[in-house]
Amino acid sequence: MAAAAAAKAEAETGTGTGTGGALLEATSAGHFHDVLQQPGRSVGALSRNVCTASVSPLLFCHRFLVVVHFWAPWAPQCVQMNTVMAELAKEHPRVTFVKLEAEAVPEVSEKYEITSVPTFLFFKNSQKIDRLDGAHAPELTKKVQRHASSVTVPPNSNDSSKEDLNARLKKLTNAAPCMLFMKGTPQEPRCGFSRQIVEILNKHNIVYSSFDIFSDEEVRQGLKTYSNWPTYPQLYVAGELVGGLDIIKELEASGELDTVCPKTHKLEDRYGAFSGPIELATRLKDLINKASVMLFMKGNKQTAKCGFSKQIIGILNNTGVDYDTFDILEDEEVRQGLKKYSNWPTYPQLYVKGELIGGLDIVKVRKELVGEKYV
Repeated sequence: MAAAAAAKAEAETGTGTGTGGALLEATSAGHFHDVLQQPGRSVGALSRNVCTASVSPLLFCHRFLVVVHFWAPWAPQCVQMNTVMAELAKEHPRVTFVKLEAEAVPEVSEKYEITSVPTFLFFKNSQKIDRLDGAHAPELTKKVQRHASSVTVPPNSNDSSKEDLNARLKKLTNAAPCMLFMKGTPQEPRCGFSRQIVEILNKHNIVYSSFDIFSDEEVRQGLKTYSNWPTYPQLYVAGELVGGLDIIKELEASGELDTVCPKTHKLEDRYGAFSGPIELATRLKDLINKASVMLFMKGNKQTAKCGFSKQIIGILNNTGVDYDTFDILEDEEVRQGLKKYSNWPTYPQLYVKGELIGGLDIVKVRKELVGEKYV
């Protein structure tokens, strides 16, 4: 019992010489910045600034990932996540976990746009690389595992990293004919501006896909530079930035929104938009609604017959979603007809509750939504 208590105390204070990671508490902006600079700082200086007890040099040797929990003592979910962090610290000896009371250190909270607790920021080499809003223990565990095991980017590779990010942002902005980058999801917007733009797009039957910027800090910060637009939400059509909420409101007021953005049709209205036989349209509608989640692919669940189909099957299997498939290679009429019916020229195609979600690129971006929001 004594040993267990000692281990718990070590995890909570960041002291001790075991194999677990450090769990520290930053009580000022200076303390916080010292923690971020730890790979290049002496252990003695760090221990004097961050905690009163001495810290084993082994704890800071080659530790590049820092996870900061912005918390509040009055929030029960924050206390719960502190316990989760203590357990994670035991499992990840090369990760530093930091508690920072958001209201007690407002200059840091404002700098990193902390608007709610709990919020977690992830840093490597003093640079913010990711963010997690909310008390989501499984997601926190996944992010820690992923970032702790990834290779730290050398300082001299910044140019190639920017090129990789720009290529990714270009792919994301072109992932659908109309892409909305917002805080939250269309089903659960997490700011008033995002909620308003979703209401406008839905009112005009605009067909669009969305990306939750809270789910990826690299995208959240990088897109501001890429688009030269500092705020969210951001709406793109054909890969080109249209603007934010104010621009969309202006387009709506002038009547231009309907011509700028692609419009969708309800399933019962698609007979008029579909140029094929009515019998085929009826059959396609029935196939799309055969299951809550329906995947049109090359092959089937057991044997995917192209790389894209294989990847999307892997994603759906990992979400735990119950879904059905249709092999387009076995029915040429469906294969060609569905392209026109959905106005989507490639396969695989994923439908949820009768509505097209998109292809592989869209599902990669929205896999959490497929598993948690649509089913």
